[in-house]
Amino acid sequence: MATLTKKQKTLAALDSEKLYTVDEAIATLREYKGKFDETVEVAMNLGVDPRHADQMVRGMVSLPGGTGKDVKVAVFARGDNADKALAAGADKVGAEDLMEDMQNGNLDYDRVIATPDMMGVVGRLGKVLGPKGLMPNPKLGTVTPDVEKAVKDAKGGQVEFRVEKMGIIHSGIGKLSFKDADLKANFEALTQAVVKGKPSGAKGKYVKKVSLTSTMGPGLKIDLSEVEGA
Repeated sequence: MATLTKKQKTLAALDSEKLYTVDEAIATLREYKGKFDETVEVAMNLGVDPRHADQMVRGMVSLPGGTGKDVKVAVFARGDNADKALAAGADKVGAEDLMEDMQNGNLDYDRVIATPDMMGVVGRLGKVLGPKGLMPNPKLGTVTPDVEKAVKDAKGGQVEFRVEKMGIIHSGIGKLSFKDADLKANFEALTQAVVKGKPSGAKGKYVKKVSLTSTMGPGLKIDLSEVEGA
């Protein structure tokens, strides 16, 4: 039988049923931090079945404390819009040339944005971008004439959330090196966006469970009274 490490023994001693406030959970995760700057993540178990269109939960939210991540953005645009996207910090801007580059497998991007007039070009990438969740979508603000704002939002801490097939949303809200106040503000921004995004087809209890964890840390159950509207 394998011998548990000191950290594993300490983690095993935690009460798995305890409900934490957000402040308590952040403090506890700091006690178990590793030797690198771990990502702090929220998991929300929702009372939805995303196989039904009227129970899909998806959206964008700007995290006030940022993400701590360098977001790589590609933009489909021409002319003045292309210049604005580059000035706003886009990593790659183009039209047919960018489409061909992506068709050749160059898809190392976190966000793909397009102006409405470019959707005829972008549409040819459906089978490439769709499976990676990168297809521009007007409902998410990634098909927009205001590419300057969209790029700045993406670079400045905006994240996408989307419910998985088991009814769970996972999203990073920053790094353990962040200040407590920034992590808490990001937690509140994400959870409130999910609560406000309750779909019309959701029945019964919507937010069933919320937990906070870090890359190498324990999963800590959050008291639902910490989530407004849950």
